Amino acid sequence: MATINGIRSFLYVLLWLFAAVLLGLSAQRLHYTTHLPLGDPLNQGRNFYDPIIAELVAASALTLLWVPFVIHVIHRNQDYGYAGTFAGELVGQFILFVMWLVGAAIATTTWGDLAWCRSAYQQCRILTALVAFAWMGFIVLFTLTIISFLLAVSNEAFGKPLHGRYDPRSSAYGSRRV
Repeated sequence: MATINGIRSFLYVLLWLFAAVLLGLSAQRLHYTTHLPLGDPLNQGRNFYDPIIAELVAASALTLLWVPFVIHVIHRNQDYGYAGTFAGELVGQFILFVMWLVGAAIATTTWGDLAWCRSAYQQCRILTALVAFAWMGFIVLFTLTIISFLLAVSNEAFGKPLHGRYDPRSSAYGSRRV
């Protein structure tokens, strides 16, 4: 039977994978638009970049850094101060939540319907995949936020360690036992 920490860890790994794919797709788009080949009809052949791509790169890069830390805290018996509490997790998730929501929403507004060019142009397929992974990552992050919030509320654990083991004698702060 799966535990709540096992489910959270699985969702965090899934979020990490979506963030890695989104970072790769965003980096490819950024490279393409800043190195347009001669004669490319996009933007009359002048190099440019989409600001929302830079935001998606930042959101996915921060997620790639945040997820291993949270998984480490969940599976270790160490306390990391405020960052290792449910409140710290929810603050970090909220920041990522806003970044992923803004990125996915603006990307959808900009490239929402590329069905007309998907079969002919590789960049349309990349943009379609980019929008899809932005929304999938957002959905996983939204689910994680709800689970963490409900877990913290039901256990009155906002200031408690995010690993869920609350016996102070079994926790370690830094390298010393408390």
